[in-house]
Formats: sequence, structure tokens, C-alpha cells
Amino acid sequence: MGCPCDLKADKPDWSQVCVGNLWLFENLTPEELGALATKAHRAIYQPGQAVFTQGQRARGLFLIKSGRIRLTRAMDNGAEITLDIRAAGDFLGEYILNDLERDYYYPVSAWCLERVVTCGFSRPNFEELVLAYPAIGLKVIRNLAGRIGSLTDRLEAMAQLHLEEKIYGVLLSVAREHGRKQEGRYILEIPLTHEDLGFLVGAHRVSVTRTMKRLRESGRIARSGKWLVIHGEDSLAH
Repeated sequence: MGCPCDLKADKPDWSQVCVGNLWLFENLTPEELGALATKAHRAIYQPGQAVFTQGQRARGLFLIKSGRIRLTRAMDNGAEITLDIRAAGDFLGEYILNDLERDYYYPVSAWCLERVVTCGFSRPNFEELVLAYPAIGLKVIRNLAGRIGSLTDRLEAMAQLHLEEKIYGVLLSVAREHGRKQEGRYILEIPLTHEDLGFLVGAHRVSVTRTMKRLRESGRIARSGKWLVIHGEDSLAH
């Protein structure tokens, strides 16, 4: 049985990353990679559809092959905040790795911003893999530990003294990861509200609104229709 990732789609953002070469499964042997391929399954979701919702029993691990997904969390006061945007080549559902011996529930919801194709594993299938190939579980743990370093840039941006630097740093980080680069600037075609930014930097919405105005006045960000344009540091220096 071949890997579902081999089934190509006519999409410009179709990720070349396969489940077998995903960072989570780096350094696996050919035998272990073959075992992964036999357990992988493919799914398609439409815009606005949930891959999973907050409080739902965790049921699988997902590699995004195409499309973008917004991760949100519902607060006690009824508000829903954005935690992250995941795109083609990113991974979802790693929460089930916390404990394979008991039920675990998704702490966030994953909403499709556009048509999404995923390839991954159900929880029972992944448990079978780990039991049959204990080395897979060990290598996954090591790879997860290494992934922590990828969050450093965002944490550093949030640790900046001034709110303006915090917001610009977070916007630039998100734009580099999910935006479209164009002549030294990034077009961020993702709806981010001031409430979303406030959560990401730990600030009140009113303060974010004032800061966004200062960033526009300084030329560090701009509007292009309904999308946000973030100018990189290199373009600002010229």
C-alpha cells in the first residue's frame, strides 16, 4: 500500500512534505517509514469546516497537505481567540502524544480557512505503530523536544519592552511563515483582528489599535485592500 501523500492535487500550495519525511518522524529507518505509510489516511475538508473542535476527544494526527487552518480557543466569557495559523506542510493534533494510555481532549479548535487536504493517522493506528515499533515513539519524543526551538522567535518578540516592537515582531514572524513575499515585504492574506493580536502579545485591544496606527504611520505596515502588508527590516533600511 502506498502513502496517500503520493496522490497529488492540482493546487499551487500542495505541500511536498510527506508524512514519512515530516520533521516529527525524522531519522526513522526505511522499515519504520514503510510502517507509517501503511497506516496513513487522507481526508478533505471544506472552508469553514472543523478538523476538530475544542473539548472533542483527540482522534488523530494530521499533516496539512494543502490549505490553511486557524487554531482557536473559546474563553470562559464566550470570546474566541486565535492562537495560530497552520499552512500546508504543518502538523496538527500533536496533543495526543501527551499520553497514549488515557483519553485526551483537544484544547483548541481547528477551522479550515479554505479547502484543506490532510494526511495522517488515527489514534488507534498510531498506538499500534508505537507498540509494534517502540523506536518510533522514542524518536518522536526527541523530535518534539527539538521543535521547541522553532517557538523561540515568537517568544522573543513578545518579550520586547515596547508594545510596538512586540506587535511588529509577531506580525513579521507570522508573515514570514504564512505570508506571500513581494519585493522585501510580506502580504499577509489571513484575517487577524486586533483582539487576535492582543492575545498574541498580551495586550488590550484598545492598546493594539493605537499601536497599529503608529506602525502604519511609521511605514512598517500598510493595507492592501483587505490584507495586511508587513515591510521587512531590510526594505525599511533603504
